[in-house]
Amino acid sequence: MKDFLDKDFLLQTETAKKLYHIFAEGMPIIDYHCHLPVQQIADDINFENLTQIWLYGDHYKWRAMRTNGVDESYCTGDKTDYEKFEKWAETVPYTLRNPLYHWTHLELQRYFDVHEILNPESAKKIYDECTEKLQTKDYSVRNLLRKMNVQVVCTTDDPTDSLEYHQKIKDDGFEIKVLPAFRPDKAMNVDNPVDFNNYVAKLEAVSGIQITGFHSYLDALKQRHDFFASMGCSLSDHGLEYTYAEDYTNEEIENIFDKIRSGSLLSENENLKFKSAMLYTFAVWDWEKGWVQQYHVGAFRNNNLLQLKLAGTDTGWDSIGDFRQGKPLTKFLGRLNAEDKLTKTILYNLNPADNEVFATMAGNFNDGSIPGKMQFGSAWWFLDQKDGMTKQLNALSNMGLLSRFVGMITDSRSFLSYPRHEYFRRIVCNLFGEEIENGELPNDLDWTGKIVSDICCNNARNYFKW
Repeated sequence: MKDFLDKDFLLQTETAKKLYHIFAEGMPIIDYHCHLPVQQIADDINFENLTQIWLYGDHYKWRAMRTNGVDESYCTGDKTDYEKFEKWAETVPYTLRNPLYHWTHLELQRYFDVHEILNPESAKKIYDECTEKLQTKDYSVRNLLRKMNVQVVCTTDDPTDSLEYHQKIKDDGFEIKVLPAFRPDKAMNVDNPVDFNNYVAKLEAVSGIQITGFHSYLDALKQRHDFFASMGCSLSDHGLEYTYAEDYTNEEIENIFDKIRSGSLLSENENLKFKSAMLYTFAVWDWEKGWVQQYHVGAFRNNNLLQLKLAGTDTGWDSIGDFRQGKPLTKFLGRLNAEDKLTKTILYNLNPADNEVFATMAGNFNDGSIPGKMQFGSAWWFLDQKDGMTKQLNALSNMGLLSRFVGMITDSRSFLSYPRHEYFRRIVCNLFGEEIENGELPNDLDWTGKIVSDICCNNARNYFKW
């Protein structure tokens, strides 16, 4: 019987162990999509205690706690930090076979050298030991990034963001690249006229452009797109239920913009036309600058309206959506491709039932210009666990070239999430190792090792030109 989380965790064959320890373990991390708070990196803060770095903003843990019968006051409410940690420690033993059980103990080991199992009996000792370490300079957020061998971090930023903290990090000479990514979801969200018009006012203020109609609205957004580029941005990102690809005319979009600016609700058809126009426009701007565009597709957000009202967005009320993805996606990409305006693209799918749709869709639009121009992105959110990663890797292997894959992201708000890259790398090495030992792949450790290293880091570095 193997020890829990030993050095060969998830590595089931001798070949898998060699691939991981020789070719994967020491590779740097390029985290090209995350939600880390950039101000905390700029200020190089130390968290006051383990709860603040581990439980604040972590809707994965909150969902598990709620499922375990923990009251909301211990998740997003007003209980003390230690009371919240106690409830998490009570929940952990019940997360067996949930990826949280692995992540929790990997994070304790890799960051704090704590090898005990977290439960109510060990909670106080672990909390005190980790909290004491978090007070030291070695555990400032920049040193946590260094500790995990991170080379690049791409945050997720609204077009109206000043990017002042990115500038501060750059001015400080911090050796880890911390770059913005352009996330214009709010700029195309016309579901609520009040929210949209408040956003337009904010855009006016930050751009200095008076928005009198749709064209000046685009001028203001384009100015922000240009500004992001001047700050080192070379990626955009979109969080979509599904791809918007309705037919529209320019006159229709101008009228729709005027309608919502007047405070009127749009019809469903008008809503979809406007979002389609904006999504296309952003894609063309990305192509003009040679950016990489990312589409995170398939989340059904804000399902619990009562708790959404009480706790807000991004607090754990989202689920996998069941949408018809293929037809609008091919229409959207096909239009860009036909106009020769399709830039490098990463498609992330949240519903595993659509894995093969996304994997083959990416392959439809590769043009031979660069290796892996169109990417079927890593398993994310509900799927960034062993089963979800394995299914994504297998779909990509069967339908495309796993060897050209740009690898893992954290997609996280936590500075303690980087062992997810280790988790991913172990799974990749185990897949290759098993098939080598089964005679399904040649026993060429050097070549397979190169492929593993490429997937872990080198492909992303080359793809993004960092």
